[in-house]
Amino acid sequence: MRKIRSLFWVSLFLLSFSFSAALDYSVITPRESLKDGDTLSSKDHVFQLGFISLDQDEQPQHRFLGLWYKQPFAIIWIANRNNPLYGTSGYLSLSSSGDLQLFDGEHRALWSSSSSKTAKNPYLKILYTGNLVSSDGEGIVLWQSFDDLMNTILAGMKLGKNFKTQKEWSLSSWKTLKDPSIGDFTLSLDTRGLPQLILKKKGDSSYSYRLGSWNGLSFTGAPAMGRENNLFDYKFTSSEQEVNYSWTPRRQIVSRLVLNNTGKLQRFIQSKQHKWILANTAPEDECDYYSICGPYAVCGINSKNTASCSCLQGFKPKSGRKWNVSRGAGGCVHEIPTTCGKKDRFVKFPGMKLPDTSWSWYDSRNAMTLEDCKIKCSSNCSCTAYANTDIRDGGKGCLLWFSDLVDMREYSSFGQDVYIRMAFAKKDFKGREVMGMVIGSVFGILVVLVAVFVCCRKKMMKRYRGENRRKGIAEEEMDLPIFDIKTISIATDDFSYVNFLGRGGFGPVYKGKLEGGQEIAVKRLCASSGQGVEEFKNEVKLIAKLQHRNLVRLLGCCIQGEECMLIYEYMPNKSLDFFIFDENRRKELDWEKRKNIINGIARGLLYLHQDSRLRIIHRDLKAGNVLLDNLMNPKISDFGLAKSFGGDQSESSTKRVVGTYGYMPPEYAIDGHFSVKSDVFSFGVIVLEIITGKTNRGFSHPDHDLNLLGHVWKSWVEDREIEVPEEELLKDTCLVPEVLRSIHVALLCVQQKPEDRPNMASVVLMLGSDTSLPHPKQPGFFTNRNLPDISSSLSLRSQNELSITMLQGR
Repeated sequence: MRKIRSLFWVSLFLLSFSFSAALDYSVITPRESLKDGDTLSSKDHVFQLGFISLDQDEQPQHRFLGLWYKQPFAIIWIANRNNPLYGTSGYLSLSSSGDLQLFDGEHRALWSSSSSKTAKNPYLKILYTGNLVSSDGEGIVLWQSFDDLMNTILAGMKLGKNFKTQKEWSLSSWKTLKDPSIGDFTLSLDTRGLPQLILKKKGDSSYSYRLGSWNGLSFTGAPAMGRENNLFDYKFTSSEQEVNYSWTPRRQIVSRLVLNNTGKLQRFIQSKQHKWILANTAPEDECDYYSICGPYAVCGINSKNTASCSCLQGFKPKSGRKWNVSRGAGGCVHEIPTTCGKKDRFVKFPGMKLPDTSWSWYDSRNAMTLEDCKIKCSSNCSCTAYANTDIRDGGKGCLLWFSDLVDMREYSSFGQDVYIRMAFAKKDFKGREVMGMVIGSVFGILVVLVAVFVCCRKKMMKRYRGENRRKGIAEEEMDLPIFDIKTISIATDDFSYVNFLGRGGFGPVYKGKLEGGQEIAVKRLCASSGQGVEEFKNEVKLIAKLQHRNLVRLLGCCIQGEECMLIYEYMPNKSLDFFIFDENRRKELDWEKRKNIINGIARGLLYLHQDSRLRIIHRDLKAGNVLLDNLMNPKISDFGLAKSFGGDQSESSTKRVVGTYGYMPPEYAIDGHFSVKSDVFSFGVIVLEIITGKTNRGFSHPDHDLNLLGHVWKSWVEDREIEVPEEELLKDTCLVPEVLRSIHVALLCVQQKPEDRPNMASVVLMLGSDTSLPHPKQPGFFTNRNLPDISSSLSLRSQNELSITMLQGR
């Protein structure tokens, strides 16, 4: 009897141990849940899903639900990357509808997947590819991890965009090596112009690195991937519904592509010894970083293993002396301007990294020959260059550029031929280059002499005027505090990365704190920026004389050696585009805040156009140039491209069109005519962007191919304007009339003809009253989706005519 009793307790102990032991599932159904300690494995046991801690030293209790390679270990996906579990009581369950749900020990949902499909008998499993898939009994995929990219891409995954569903597949880096939350870098497919892979840093308006487009053999900006052709097959898919890149191995190769927390794209390949080997890294060198040499210049690595810039043959530095002192300052310009006539020709530049294709048109069917492409480019005055889209089999397809050519370099292999528009000249390039160097040297000496004279004159003025310090800018004296470089360097901690706020057309912007505690924003003129010394002078001259609550306040400037800096009041809430174009941050802006921003911008413009001592046209008004203070009050900024008028003058014209496409009115972009009504048009675009949370140029809709202006106009004429605003703005029905009135005013502002648009005094009155409004006429540029689409300011020089008529794109 005693023996039987002993066997009973031993059996009970073994049974209880078996219930508490970790389980390894191959499939999970709604009847089971994956607890901390359990795993879900692929059939070949290559991949596992389970709970894991990433920082055993600092935060060992923080747990994440992750998917990883089992051997050698490598995490490829994390469910709750921004919301870690605390402790080991979390569990994953599968709902009867096929949704994954992650709960903590208190049964609170921390993460879940969602599917619009109905499910019967759903189950969860890991495929051989490493794809975590929720399917129903009929094999229909309800949700998959391949659609929820993190920092790693495997064979079969996509990078791209579905235009119909607006689904984007992009990589986002971890914050640190041990913190998987969303970091500073993203890798995505830019679908403007010819689609290209771009690496971007959070807060930067321009790219960090451009891998470029696929030309059939390699990415035009990542030749290392061309060298992988014997290992991988790359696939580019382009249709009206979707554009994407993907890759698959040619042999039994295990590989992963990782965007690390420092902004490096790394290819890892598994060795026969089951170790991860780093195959290549991008960017590879300093020349890979975006457009460090400026327009029409190429970057090369010199004997000191550093980047050096040189102008393409037939081009000269835009700023001769500054080019020699500061690498790539201002880029290059044609030695002989093009005339857009029979005397223009196209010169072949072989072995090139294709220029940025954001502002391009391409033959989506790859049906055109190179000669067809040349004829197409020759017939359009705005076309600056052309090339094949596919270089295989002798080349096919057509790619055209309609802007300055930026971000180029020369390659010894895997480069591509680019044909650039040049003026016809009898003299050879080498002769002109020598002459240009002589003229540049003489000009440089003259500049130095003038600088010495100005410097001595300023020292004498400072001596006689004591504390009343003034700086001579463009032969004009003005009262503006001058900061020395040491003060600014201390305030910004020597322009440290920690204080980096972002980058605009002028250059990088840094946060600083003066000795007295005042916070400042420092705009530092960048050598490769699209704007230069003239824009710097212009901004100082104009904004120093302006005082209004809705204009950013200039505190002073710093001009020392090659350094040119503007010191502004610090705006803690960054710029308007930081909020309205972000799905989460946009929720912080209810209608009252948005209305206050709209009214503030309007009052600021009214001051510029009518109430200031100078009549000023901003010419680059956009969401990115509207800053927000701590109370979310708007302040118009960046006057580098502004134009002042005297007396009764209210309009003018130019051969140099500056500004940002998507905000430009048609009469300015096409004919170079600008007036106060140009800013009114830009204001109308901003109002519609604030109300919809969508960008004008980047807007897309499944039912049509119109931009934001076209979408709003279509809704207006069909009496469906109630569908235009974000749903959040319509929750309070009492505010709906205000929202719709603002849409009405915006449509009046963006009318095709400038004479039909109201002035800002009328706009302010219309926004603040309930008087009846006239019926708007058709907007300008409401269907033209093909114009160059850029977020930073652009300058295009023209001859007697400026044609930016784009060819019909994909």
